[in-house]
Amino acid sequence: MQVIHQPRVAWDTARVIGGAFHDDRLFDWLRHEFDDLFGPAAGDALAESRERVRHAGDVRVSVETGLWRVRLEDALRQRPEIAGDLAGIASVARAHRP
Repeated sequence: MQVIHQPRVAWDTARVIGGAFHDDRLFDWLRHEFDDLFGPAAGDALAESRERVRHAGDVRVSVETGLWRVRLEDALRQRPEIAGDLAGIASVARAHRP
């Protein structure tokens, strides 16, 4: 039996999000996955984060990554059953990055 440490899953997934802001293909895939897992509002929130990074520059990536870590930790507290799905998303995204 695998034990999933939810704060680690949130952090790993948030780092994937931060890395996807400048990668159109990865971002589009990630947004689709978030739409499926959390609903369209999550995909829209990802797009808003990406726009803030585009307008403010790379200095904003760490801020948005931190915000997503908190959002994901909150989501995992409410829906702990999605931890495996999020861990899978982060794993697949890391495996497909150049």
